[in-house]
Amino acid sequence: MKEGIHPEYNEATIICACGNVMKTNSTKKDLKVDVCSKCHPYWTGNLKQNKTGGRAEKFKIKYGLK
Repeated sequence: MKEGIHPEYNEATIICACGNVMKTNSTKKDLKVDVCSKCHPYWTGNLKQNKTGGRAEKFKIKYGLK
């Protein structure tokens, strides 16, 4: 590797909006994020999934054809 062209790689602190704090290595000292694995809906199981059908199902429900 060439000398003097690579950034410094130091310990970094990641702070989530929910208050979760994680330590890792990065070229930046501190990182602030909106969501993390502790508060993201997919990982917490709070993800709302559409159980309704597609466009045809919505049309049938809207016009009482079902």
